[in-house]
Amino acid sequence: MKISSIPQLYRNLNRWREILAVLSKYELANWIGRLGPDFAKDLLKTPGGTSIARHSWEMRVRLALSELGPTFIKLGQILSTRPDLVGVGLAEELEHLQTNVPADSPEVAKALIQQELGRPVEELFVEFEDVPMAAASIGQVHRAKLPSGERVVVKVQRADIERKVAVDLEILAGLAVLAERLPEFHNYRPRATTAEFQRTMRGELDFRREMRNMEQFARDFEGDKTIRIPLAYPELSTARVLTMEYIEGVPLSAAERIRAKGFDTKELARRGANIYLEMIFCNGFYHADPHPGNIVLLDGNVIGLLDHGMVGRMTERMQEAFVEMLLAITNRDAEHLTSVITRIGTTPPELDRGSLGIDVADFISHYGSQSLDQFDLSGALGEMTEIIRRYGIMLPARVAMLIKVLITLEGTAKLLSPDFNLIEVMKPYQKTLLWRQFSPARQLRKFRRLYGEVEHLIEVLPRGIVDILQQVETGKFDVHLDHRGLEPSVNRLVLGMLASSLFVGSALMMAHHIPPLMREISVRIIPQFMHEISVPGAIACGFSVALGLRLWRAISKSGHLDRRE
Repeated sequence: MKISSIPQLYRNLNRWREILAVLSKYELANWIGRLGPDFAKDLLKTPGGTSIARHSWEMRVRLALSELGPTFIKLGQILSTRPDLVGVGLAEELEHLQTNVPADSPEVAKALIQQELGRPVEELFVEFEDVPMAAASIGQVHRAKLPSGERVVVKVQRADIERKVAVDLEILAGLAVLAERLPEFHNYRPRATTAEFQRTMRGELDFRREMRNMEQFARDFEGDKTIRIPLAYPELSTARVLTMEYIEGVPLSAAERIRAKGFDTKELARRGANIYLEMIFCNGFYHADPHPGNIVLLDGNVIGLLDHGMVGRMTERMQEAFVEMLLAITNRDAEHLTSVITRIGTTPPELDRGSLGIDVADFISHYGSQSLDQFDLSGALGEMTEIIRRYGIMLPARVAMLIKVLITLEGTAKLLSPDFNLIEVMKPYQKTLLWRQFSPARQLRKFRRLYGEVEHLIEVLPRGIVDILQQVETGKFDVHLDHRGLEPSVNRLVLGMLASSLFVGSALMMAHHIPPLMREISVRIIPQFMHEISVPGAIACGFSVALGLRLWRAISKSGHLDRRE
């Protein structure tokens, strides 16, 4: 594939140049860091003034994404939820990505609100703070007050962000096409990962999606006084503006304020975990970003959840598969865990199941011997994810996100209670799911689904058989074979036959002294013993040797010269 075949290259040439310049700078720093002299490691600097070459590879990736701007920052944040793709180390580093972009001016934000809601800000709100309380890559948040007296926050999309994101998404698609052809990026599934990111990014640009998520959570926890979901105002919200209730509490990241307020931290840790586990295993719809900045504590040990842009959904089958994984770990059943992993994930054709089973058995022997009160769930999930990535198994995005959420949830809960253990809190939900799996209602749903599939098969099978028989009778029945990877082998076979036949022919020509001979060309230059050599035979011999060397180099470079399958 030629670079000129990528249409995005021409439409967004300047942005391509910026991105390639940043990537080249960080790759050059990587080369200097590994091979260059010590004095050269301080030549390339980050925008913050630190030496790039002296940072780890994972940190260089994070710094490069930060320098490339909002779209790439969001890409890094999403990749941090996919340790099965990028590895646990890089995923943990990408969690620290921050958006260092200045906020839009108040005039720009107010103009966008007026454009979206059809009325000036002064008519919509009696108070509107010009300085945003928070600014992110896609939007910024301003405090305000409604004429009725309610305090709200207004999330406003950044000016021209849709165009910038569209350009970067096109360029990412082009980079993914290039990366797909590089062996070192094969395990990262560049095109599939980029397509998933594009869907997520386009969804985050529509604030109505976040509003629907908030309304869904409010319905799921209606009547539960231990959790607070901000109230959305649909009449003051559009795809680019979101108005919601302002919840004032103590952020979970403010440890000193939490201690000063006298919260029951152990109870809050257990209550927060129960809220998330109920979302995951009962509702099948959960808040997918439980880091400390998105959780506030209110009086009465009430938990408030903020930022509902990233959510996850779980089907019954995925819930059951995940519980099976946890039960296999706690029951020390390596064979069952291996079976579950290969069943829910997409396995590569060359998967070494024997080696996978051995690694899973070693993993089970370590974590399966831990008592429930000492079980390190985040460590177990992280190590299992690393095993899955090592063997090129690709988990469904929802399962990978759930694993990351549980790891983050346990870490967040331990900020409140250092001796907190998530696996103990999960025990009742495991039992509930097991009972639900064998419940008559679920078996009836499975039977109905199976009956519908069988009924459809019975309807289409006779017609299909008749069509095949008619094609056989009329001689139109064709079998199409897809020879994957056969073309290079055929080309090499033909080239080898050509080289060998050419060599044999040249040897015969030289043996029979087919004219013209060397002495007929130049007696002075050619040594005496070469005078009787056939000129066309020598040329053909040299050409056949060149073809043979070319063939040998191609086979050696592919790595299939003497490997036994």
